[in-house]
Amino acid sequence: MATTHSALTEEDIRTLVKGQSADERAAAAFKLCRAMEGTPLSDDERETAAEILRVMAGDAAELVRRALAVTLKDSPLVPRDVALRLARDVETISLPLLGFSPVFTDTDLAEIVRLGGPVRQLAIARRPRLSRTVTDALAEHGGERAVAAACANDNADFAESALQQVMARFETHEKVLAAVAYRHVLPLSVSEKLIDLVGDQLRDHLITHHAVSPQMALSIAVGAAERATVDLVDQAGRAADVKAFAVHLAGQGRLTASLLLRAVAQGHMTFFEWAVAELAGVPHHRTWLMIHDAGPLGLRAIYERAGLPARLFPAFRVAVDTYHAMEFDGGARDLERFQERMLQRFLTQPQTASREDVDYLIDKMDRISQAARAEVGESQSA
Repeated sequence: MATTHSALTEEDIRTLVKGQSADERAAAAFKLCRAMEGTPLSDDERETAAEILRVMAGDAAELVRRALAVTLKDSPLVPRDVALRLARDVETISLPLLGFSPVFTDTDLAEIVRLGGPVRQLAIARRPRLSRTVTDALAEHGGERAVAAACANDNADFAESALQQVMARFETHEKVLAAVAYRHVLPLSVSEKLIDLVGDQLRDHLITHHAVSPQMALSIAVGAAERATVDLVDQAGRAADVKAFAVHLAGQGRLTASLLLRAVAQGHMTFFEWAVAELAGVPHHRTWLMIHDAGPLGLRAIYERAGLPARLFPAFRVAVDTYHAMEFDGGARDLERFQERMLQRFLTQPQTASREDVDYLIDKMDRISQAARAEVGESQSA
């Protein structure tokens, strides 16, 4: 065998088996493991190596078993039965293998998660890759630290149901929720649930990094208190996939006249177009032509087809006309200038909107004015 005739001597093997001290046997074990790892082995040599490794795994000295576990922690040479035996050993021996060894099956790892305790769970959670079989087990049986580590591991493949289970089990545990929130990709239902559980800082992160998810903005916007934190209308303007945003809101029964009025009053014309197209069941390009028709009939026709209330039509008419009248120079304040002018015009018209909508728009205009004044102040002081 290559490992015995070139890398090791017969004396090394005898020392491993019959060495007087644990230190001697550990040194021989380390030398043998390094030789196995660095030398190509035939099938017969692999079988011989496996038997030698079984001898090491059965050594009474922890030093010997640890030499095996640490030296071959990520090697495919370790027989599966040896890996499973060492996984039940003391933590200094089990953890290196649990964290890296490729010989464990997903079923093995899931069973260790179920029975192995929090320290072994944590080692598994930090593995370079985790399958859904393993993350399902962690979601159901894992302790807080292990679940947080797995959720922070973007090479851990979580099913949507597993993430839902994590949030149900740890809905008051900030570290776990933060780990879920900072994952690169989140299912929409998970994002929506998180919005209800996390604080302002994580909520802002979700909005910033998952702006395409309409459920996030939707959940935030429900109720006046949440709307003050992150405005659903602002999300309408920031959505990367405006069509999907409108379709989702329509499916949730949230694509209301009030929402559309607030959106168009702030200059989110693209969202308004897609929203009306969705409500009217008319393709976007045809809806666009009718909304922006220079004549008086196109907007009214598509508005009525969308089922929007007649009493609000004058307000939408003002919004579209103001949009057309504005001159956009590509400057940083284009949107702010439009919003300010639109809100001023809207609020000087005979009121057909609800008091809640009017109050909302007044507050919005006030915030825009404050931001503009602050910007001017900064430029003057500079």
